[in-house]
Formats: sequence, C-alpha cells, structure tokens
Amino acid sequence: MEDKMKYLNIALSKGRLAELSTSFFEKAGINVEGLRNESRKLIITDNASFVRFFLVKPSDVPTYVEYGAADIGICGRDTLLEEGRDLYEVIDLGFGKCQMCVAGPKELVGKLDQIPNKRVGTKYPNVTKDYFEHVRHESVEIIKLSGSVELAPLVGLSEIIVDIVESGKTLKENGLVVLDTICDISARMIVNKVSMKIERVRITNILDSIRDQLG
Repeated sequence: MEDKMKYLNIALSKGRLAELSTSFFEKAGINVEGLRNESRKLIITDNASFVRFFLVKPSDVPTYVEYGAADIGICGRDTLLEEGRDLYEVIDLGFGKCQMCVAGPKELVGKLDQIPNKRVGTKYPNVTKDYFEHVRHESVEIIKLSGSVELAPLVGLSEIIVDIVESGKTLKENGLVVLDTICDISARMIVNKVSMKIERVRITNILDSIRDQLG
C-alpha cells in the first residue's frame, strides 16, 4: 500500500485547464504521460517523482485543496471567488483568460441603475451578491442557475445575468451585451496552507519552476 504522505497530490480541473496545465508540470520534471493518455482514471501517479494528480470537477478543486486531500490545485479565479476557500492563491498562470460580467438586453445599456427590484440569473450567487452589495450598494434577487444562463433574460426569468464572458459570441448570438465588468478571470495555482509548511521545499521547487516558465 502506498504511503500517502510520500506523495504530493495535485488537483486539476477535468478538461481544458488540465490540458493547459500539463506542460508546466512536465517542465518541472514530473512525468505527465498519464495525463495525456485518454482514459477514465481519476488518479494519475508518477511514482518516480512521488506526485499524484487528481482529476476533479472544476468547482471542487478548492475544496480538495482547503481540506488537504490535495496539496496543490489549479482552477479558474471565478471558482476561487465563488467558493471562498481558506487557502493560498500563489500564481496567476495567465491562461483561460476571460471576464466576469453583468449582461443583459442592449436596451439596458447605461440603465442598470434604473431597473427596480432586479432579478439576476447566475451560476455565481456569492460573487453576484458581493458585487451588488459592496460595489453597486443595492439589494437584488439572485436566481441560481446551473447552465444556459443567457436564456434567463430571454424568457423573463431575470432582467440581467452575471456570467463568464470570453469572446462575447454567445451573448451576441442571443441578443445580449455586457453591461458592466466585475473582474478579470484566469487560471490560478493554489496551495493548501498546512502543506506549504510541511512540504515547503517540494512545493516551492514546483512553484519556482512554473514562475520561471512564465518569465
């Protein structure tokens, strides 16, 4: 049976973020062939480096890291803001760039303050609540959705939405526009606070390698 304490555990979001992260770890001296091979494995192990990769749902990465099941993780800043976990955010990796925005019908451009009793459809209720309370200083009704957020104002479920915008193509195709930008989003590397003390040398070596790669 493997001694878990010998392994450095790294949680990655399934899909694009994991793919974009792979070369960083490879250049840091970790065997990532298991990540590149298409399989249904959720744990990929490099026994030579004593590193294990966990492939998890994006929104779960901060949870694995905060609770110490993973020492290191990579996820989008949108997830970090929404989850609000107690951990170290150590590196902006610079990929997966997009923006968290307020969007709605073009008729609302410049009129966001004039909508009474706003209903906001979003996958990010915590980010939305914080933004409207502390930035716009107003109370709104937040309707949590799991997908196809752009549909909400089209069918009268909400007046506006808060969502991630990359190219703006989906908004445009559905007759919506950006009404305000909340913040910039990109992939971030995070570290468990206890792990940073116990495995400081090994973790720092990986972080230093990635910082060097980023220039």
